Amino acid sequence: MEICVLGSGAWGTALSMLLCKNGHRVTLWSYCEEESATLQKTGENPMLPGVALPPELNLTHREDAAAGKEVVIFAPPSYAMRQTAERVRPYLAPEAVLVTVAKGVEPHTGLRMSEILTAELPGHPVAALSGPSHAEEVARGLPTGCVAACPQAEVAERLQQLLMHPTFRVYSSTDITGVELCGAAKNIIALAAGMAEGLGCGDNAKALLMARALVELGALIEAAGGEKSTCFGLAGMGDMIVTCTSVHSRNHRAGVAIGQGAPAAGALGESHAVVEGYYAARSVTELAERLGVRMPICECVSDILFCGKDPAAALTELMLRDRRSEF
Repeated sequence: MEICVLGSGAWGTALSMLLCKNGHRVTLWSYCEEESATLQKTGENPMLPGVALPPELNLTHREDAAAGKEVVIFAPPSYAMRQTAERVRPYLAPEAVLVTVAKGVEPHTGLRMSEILTAELPGHPVAALSGPSHAEEVARGLPTGCVAACPQAEVAERLQQLLMHPTFRVYSSTDITGVELCGAAKNIIALAAGMAEGLGCGDNAKALLMARALVELGALIEAAGGEKSTCFGLAGMGDMIVTCTSVHSRNHRAGVAIGQGAPAAGALGESHAVVEGYYAARSVTELAERLGVRMPICECVSDILFCGKDPAAALTELMLRDRRSEF
């Protein structure tokens, strides 16, 4: 199958490598010519050191790379999703299936990534792939599981078949709303868990944050029209576990630095890749307010990042909230 992956970050590159292993003809598009030239010259992505790119992988920076492709996978940072869709719009084949693997909610509009693609590129079926999937491990062939979601079950199952590999298991879902909101919110919780660690809290505090965050997330998904149970699957609990605990998690690392006293801007700026939780903190909180859902943990992270709230004070505030039953 002819496939184009838009975005040559770590995740886009790892997916391209996986699809090549599955025997597909894959083109990996870079945002700029310099980035594509680096990949061609070195034979590897600097974000995935020591992992050689397959020689059959086609590398380019030209937008017409998407022309005639049966499946187009969108892997830019969430803030660049709309711009990327606009750039490739003239080249898409009418029958192309679009897949988003970015995790976020657009500021101000509250739109999920699949909703942006539907708005910018109408007439195409749109699916989302999400789950606990650090690119570093996928690129090295370590066992991984994800969820392919689309309201049209046959499209989700087609994506499932496309990606399944002995080291990459894919489940299908029709709850694209829940799957995408899980992917966006878990990055915020990873920042919170990192902050708690940076403050010197133990494992109990991290478990508390993660468990209560799932309750918040379930309420958001339900209010948005998704299935509450999705937050307890791979896209929700699975991704939250790995993002809140792994050494690969840039959201967690940034949170640790902020908890240890680093200014938020400095902690985020020192990352070599996008800290998606930064963008999601404000946009997910705005969406929750619009839907009438309280998400105290996400609200506190947003206040720390954008209003200068002290992380220790935020933790105390969460611990002293009014008493209530668990569910």
